[in-house]
Amino acid sequence: MFNKSLMKVLAIKANLSSRFSKPTAGFTLVEVLVVVIMVGILATIAAPSWLGFVNRQRVNKANDVVLAALQEAQREAKKTKLSYSVSFKNADNIAQIAVHQGTSPSNWRNLAEDLGVKPGQLKLLTNLTSNNIAGASVNPSSSYLNTPQTITFDYMGTLINPNFGTPTLSSTEPPGIKVVVASNHIKRCVIVKTLLGAMQTQKDNKCS
Repeated sequence: MFNKSLMKVLAIKANLSSRFSKPTAGFTLVEVLVVVIMVGILATIAAPSWLGFVNRQRVNKANDVVLAALQEAQREAKKTKLSYSVSFKNADNIAQIAVHQGTSPSNWRNLAEDLGVKPGQLKLLTNLTSNNIAGASVNPSSSYLNTPQTITFDYMGTLINPNFGTPTLSSTEPPGIKVVVASNHIKRCVIVKTLLGAMQTQKDNKCS
């Protein structure tokens, strides 16, 4: 009897000991610091790639706006049987565009107003030297659109007295009329290549 009672007391003691001796769940300060450092390293590695991706998407969408504006002007010219133009400029480090009739547009709008673009993040370049007249190449230092440049379609949707530029030594084909959207080293462009107003989009070195 005594042995049974002793065994019960020992069992209860062992049970209580096992309950109160369990380690408390959680992380030590060292473990938390290691995790924070690892997250910081991964963020540092991933941030440039993410920013580059966002920048490319921004430039792509802005270039889509340029293409849509040119197509709209060409379409309106055919529909109304009137000349329509698209003008481009940079004003206060903001790229702007206008689809209009006549020579002095009053309906300028920011090129990427729906993209949350800040001043200086996008700029417009071109090889236009005057209305529908292209030079050989797009030079970022001289082609920055502080002065507006214009592409004009006549009542049939064709270009009025165009010049598509002079072929370079590396190509027998004229460069075409180029409107370039640029951000850092990323470039996208719309190129008008024929009298009928045929357009194509290109990127990077094809936009030079």
